[in-house]
Amino acid sequence: MTFKSILFNTTGEGANEVISDAPAFFVDLNLNQIIDAITAERDTYNLQPFFFTPLHSEDAIRYRHEIMQELKNENLMTAIKSFAGQMVVIRRYLALSDKLIYKYFKEGWFLEAAVQYYETVNNLAHDLSAIELKSRGFLAFRDYLKNYTGSDAFISLSTDAKKLSADFSDVKYSLHIHGLTVRVRKYEGETDFSVEVAQTFEKFKQGTVKDYRNKLREGTDVNDVEARILDFVAKLYPPIFAGLDGFYEQHSHFVNETISFFDREIQFYVAYLEFIAKFQPAGLNFCYPQISSVSKEVNDSEGFDLALANKLIAEGSSVVCNSFYLKDRERIFVVSGPNQGGKTTFARMFGQVHYLASLGCPVPGKEARLFLFDNLFTHFEKMEDIKDLRGKLQDDLVRMQEILAQATPDSIIIINEILTSTTLQDAIFLSKKVIEKIIGLDLLCVWVTFVEELSTYSEKTVSMVSTVNPENPAVSIFKVIRKPADGLSYAHAIAEKHHLTYKSLQERIKS
Repeated sequence: MTFKSILFNTTGEGANEVISDAPAFFVDLNLNQIIDAITAERDTYNLQPFFFTPLHSEDAIRYRHEIMQELKNENLMTAIKSFAGQMVVIRRYLALSDKLIYKYFKEGWFLEAAVQYYETVNNLAHDLSAIELKSRGFLAFRDYLKNYTGSDAFISLSTDAKKLSADFSDVKYSLHIHGLTVRVRKYEGETDFSVEVAQTFEKFKQGTVKDYRNKLREGTDVNDVEARILDFVAKLYPPIFAGLDGFYEQHSHFVNETISFFDREIQFYVAYLEFIAKFQPAGLNFCYPQISSVSKEVNDSEGFDLALANKLIAEGSSVVCNSFYLKDRERIFVVSGPNQGGKTTFARMFGQVHYLASLGCPVPGKEARLFLFDNLFTHFEKMEDIKDLRGKLQDDLVRMQEILAQATPDSIIIINEILTSTTLQDAIFLSKKVIEKIIGLDLLCVWVTFVEELSTYSEKTVSMVSTVNPENPAVSIFKVIRKPADGLSYAHAIAEKHHLTYKSLQERIKS
């Protein structure tokens, strides 16, 4: 296959489709926290748009799976990281060249970048040729790299850079400084007194000593004296410096665009794999899910909320895993149970694993089969906005109507604690109207609610309940399991609203 991108295969999805803004549901599902953590310390690559752009074909996801799995090869990962590190240096040299004002300093750092570039690309081509690759992406890139390093443009760059570097290695000059006068002339075999001084004092050296020699700066603060000295050196070696001028003009854009794209895109994989690696010591699993754009029989064994797990691992706390499955005509999880019992976390986990799967990434869980959605919608409770002059109930209904107007049978909707501002009777009535629409669309849905009547509303609904410690019902264990609703959700909601829960009463008695 022809190589164009290590992120997007050539059968329909391309890099020009990258989305620049985060999807609307990111904050509700805490996906913004996950992506921020993954891309931390990689700002120069601008990776976030890649994580804002879900894929819409099973083959595009398999393409990424192949590459992710291939990067488990330590030799390959080492080669990629070495390449990325050298490209950072090249970009720094080029940025320095752009900032410099003095001509020969500018051109000199440009030459340094070019030398580093052809060596870096050659090294990567050599490393990839020695590794047994299987993924379509890496195989195509290796072929591209082989053709590129054999091209006239690359050979010309490397030949010219090597020759020019060798020429400059022969440039030697002497400085004679007297007062404010500096004379520059060619080196003519004069004695290097620094060597004699070093030898004389060698016998007095004891242990590690400070090196007082002046280091060549890589900054932009070239002064006028240095620039004038270099101008005089250029007059002493006119053919070599003329060659530098010619090299700068001829190879002004020597970095290959495809290789530059590869350098950025490959960091998507490296960043994600490095991020999830820290969860493995805690016994948390990630898997490559089976993806279907047809079957809605989804499942995930021992999944977890990745954003929450990232915080808990940092605190040294344990992470509770949950599993789910839908079979046959089941489509909707109705999640009930006591507050602070893990219901919202379960809903977020369902949305997170589906979204991460749509990026072609491994997802939390031992084994998973997930649905490739066209759109993901969330409806979470939010604070009233006095600017829109809508009450909370009206706002809930308006937002729900907007979601249902856009949703299709291939969408996923995640609803969390809506219609809490009205009476139970009205909440039941309105909830049934909403769920009728959702059932009619035959889409996947997770609905966290105190209206437990929804859990038995249809053959498409499944009851999930957050459980508590049987020895102390006031303590949640954050496990959400398939079982009939226990009829206590509304009572818990009312008790919470009026600060009459067991915990609230204990605090009030103590005070």
